[in-house]
Amino acid sequence: MLIAGIDYSLNGPAICVFEGKDHFVFEKCKFYYLTDTKKNIGLFSNNIFGEKFDDYDDECERYDTISDWVMKTINGCEQIALEGYAYGAQGRVFHIAENTGILKYKLYQASIPLEVVQPSHVKKIATGKGNADKSKMYEAFLKETKVPLKDIISPNKKEIGNPVSDLVDAFYICKVLYKTIIPN
Repeated sequence: MLIAGIDYSLNGPAICVFEGKDHFVFEKCKFYYLTDTKKNIGLFSNNIFGEKFDDYDDECERYDTISDWVMKTINGCEQIALEGYAYGAQGRVFHIAENTGILKYKLYQASIPLEVVQPSHVKKIATGKGNADKSKMYEAFLKETKVPLKDIISPNKKEIGNPVSDLVDAFYICKVLYKTIIPN
């Protein structure tokens, strides 16, 4: 089984690709993310890949390059999970919707089954609470995986931020999909 969980955004998309049938664990996952931070570009811990955003001239080109990156990264996946919209979102919500719509269209065109999971469900699977913040999500990830992702990718940051929080979300989005396919 080859599945992926996607934390999709304009500023820090992240993907967790899981391959296997038994036990959803960090070691059976590969992680990918886009960033503009030079020190976050490269290979980390043998299964975490940070790439630079492509340059773009307008918003449509931006949406196209991000969704193309996703389609290339998930090539071969049998099913995808994508986090749904946060109902309390503010700011560039229309841009986020347009960006996500282009990805959904490309997934549809490629006949890749898509499961949309609510952010509160992802947080509840991770922490037991549907309103957990980035810090609580990271604590749950660290407890479950024993992988100090923050120390690996951004050791000098005090707060949990991109890309660490995006990778944690992608991990749990993928785990939600795994539990949907293979309930225990």
